[in-house]
Amino acid sequence: MTAFTVALVLVVAAAGLLRWRRPAWYWLGFGVTLAALRVLVRYRSVMDACGLTVPPARWRLSLARATNQPIPEPRPPRIRRLWPTRTGLVLRLKLRPGQDVFDIAAASDRLRHSFSMFGVTSREVRSGVVEVRMTGYDVLKRVQMPAETETRPMRVPVALREDGSVHYRDYRANPHALTLGATESGKSVYQRNLVAGLAPLDVALVGIDCKQGVELFPLASRFSALADSPDTAAELLDALVARMADVYRLIRTQQRITVDVPDAEIAADIWDLPEELRPTPVVVLVDEVAELALYATKEEERRRDRIITALVRLAQLGRAAGIYLEICGQRFGSELGKGITMLRAQLTGRTAHRLNDETSANMAFGDIAPDAVLAAIQIPAELRGLAIAGDSSGGWHRIRAPHTSLRQAVNLCNRYADRTPDLPELAPFRPTTGTATELVPSAKASPATA
Repeated sequence: MTAFTVALVLVVAAAGLLRWRRPAWYWLGFGVTLAALRVLVRYRSVMDACGLTVPPARWRLSLARATNQPIPEPRPPRIRRLWPTRTGLVLRLKLRPGQDVFDIAAASDRLRHSFSMFGVTSREVRSGVVEVRMTGYDVLKRVQMPAETETRPMRVPVALREDGSVHYRDYRANPHALTLGATESGKSVYQRNLVAGLAPLDVALVGIDCKQGVELFPLASRFSALADSPDTAAELLDALVARMADVYRLIRTQQRITVDVPDAEIAADIWDLPEELRPTPVVVLVDEVAELALYATKEEERRRDRIITALVRLAQLGRAAGIYLEICGQRFGSELGKGITMLRAQLTGRTAHRLNDETSANMAFGDIAPDAVLAAIQIPAELRGLAIAGDSSGGWHRIRAPHTSLRQAVNLCNRYADRTPDLPELAPFRPTTGTATELVPSAKASPATA
């Protein structure tokens, strides 16, 4: 009996230590079994308490009265499937007649408390079937991406969602995106994860970094073109607009619209072209959009109008030509001048890290998900990397990208440097990767002044 007690104490202590230091290990070792039993035992009473049951059918009531049997109890949604994941449980429910998916969504917070889970989210799989995802611990506190993720062309994993699923940046579904974040909010780490995900793919990376290239130039070995000033950015964007026109001419000549060609083979964008003729897709990363929109003189104003016009044209027409925009910035508002709101309307994907003002949050989500605005401005400063991600469908999620240091991103870009395509129209903007100039020591540290 003493040995059993000692072993039990050791197991409990190990479970407590794992729950504190390694919540993922605790969940896989102990938590998933306890949570599944808790859900199955409490299910009927919890659903009844949350108002997620329906009265029994009339024929059941009539049968009970005719046979002098007890009145049947209200019926909760039927469990079709319950399976564990590395972060929680997934419960697939079949709704009863009269129930709606919004009933489950409205009761998600009560379900979280009743089942003693960390978070509960729901989504409709198909008519009458709802998937409830429950997380057993805070998956965003220490982000650990799964070892295997779904791979598709132009689709890269960049972060982890609060429900434990992977957040992907899918350029085929959402061609252009806006990413906002104040200083020290984690926006640069999110951008590094994006570049790291794109580096192994057959895609051309084009960067515009008006902070003299301090963010993107360390990754230059994987970039086909880089601009470090507004003047160079204007010329680079003009070259991209010219490339877009050339790609459209190619698509037009290869459209195959004769009567003997099936409808599915008619080309309308680069992905409908034969692989040997398909131009390389281009992802354009703009590190700080405000630097492209600000001006102080008439000449700078003309340059600014030229840049914004080119960005709007690429956002409106670039998708079919395989040109995708990633617009990043600390601040994004109508005070940046004409054309900014027109540009925003074309940016389907929206990601907002911690913001210093409500106006930027409104520019990010006010037109697609108003309830996400409050969530974006309530991100605490100590949670760097935490962000709100949404799209034009109105749905939004809390996400957090895994920490990727600049050295890790540079090593990854160097590893895949041979995949950097040479685009003739962008050749003048190809960065040169050489050894950095040795820094001159400051006067305070100079031996002559010692």
